[in-house]
Amino acid sequence: MTHDAQLDATFAALANPTRRAILARLATGPATVNDLAKPFEMSLPAISQHIRVLQKAGLIERTQTAQFRPCTLNAQPLQQIADWTEQYRHIWSARFDALDTALSNMKDHDND
Repeated sequence: MTHDAQLDATFAALANPTRRAILARLATGPATVNDLAKPFEMSLPAISQHIRVLQKAGLIERTQTAQFRPCTLNAQPLQQIADWTEQYRHIWSARFDALDTALSNMKDHDND
């Protein structure tokens, strides 16, 4: 998968709140599909579909231990998003600096 295609797949997977919640759960450690399904009021096939989307995006890996196939988080695609957003940090830093200056000027004006 190309870098752009990976970013597209990752953003698409993260666009859904259920999938984000699944990833948050997996950030605490491996889990089975049944464990991942517990907090949601949806069918097991629906949860499995969400897991497939996350797997396709490379955010989840499945291993087999005896009869269990736990899911684990693969954070590499998330790092790619962090790297992509880093290129915009200077824009936000400049805006926050401008806001800080404006607030300081307002405070100074109020104290006069």
